[in-house]
Amino acid sequence: MEIQNNYTQLLKQIAGTLKKGQVAAMKLSRRQMVLTYWAIGQHIVEYEQKGNEKSVYGSKLLNRLSKDLSHQLGKGFNRTNLIYMRLCYLKYSNIKDLSHQLTWGHLIELLKIDHDLERSFYEKQTLSVLSTFVHQLKIFS
Repeated sequence: MEIQNNYTQLLKQIAGTLKKGQVAAMKLSRRQMVLTYWAIGQHIVEYEQKGNEKSVYGSKLLNRLSKDLSHQLGKGFNRTNLIYMRLCYLKYSNIKDLSHQLTWGHLIELLKIDHDLERSFYEKQTLSVLSTFVHQLKIFS
């Protein structure tokens, strides 16, 4: 009987370890995508500005990039997404200000807010809700 109990415990340990690893991998993957989109935004802004403090608007850069990147890399590079990548870099030019808890979906919603103070408020609210949610998950685990 003891061998069966030990074996059952072994199964639970392995399943728990796998689930923890999957969650960690998912978090790292989401974080890396946010950092990648931020870097793409940086490339776009630096190209647009060409060393100037402000960029020259009216160019068809995002339309052309969208077409070429979509052709070369597939989905995810429509004009709207490129605008958000660019905005992500502009609004969080110091990458240290970009919370590791926010997903790309969170950022898109926050980037829709024009006013920095309002965006900051909702960002803090989002982080608070996420923190509470994570805490509750740990309690129920």
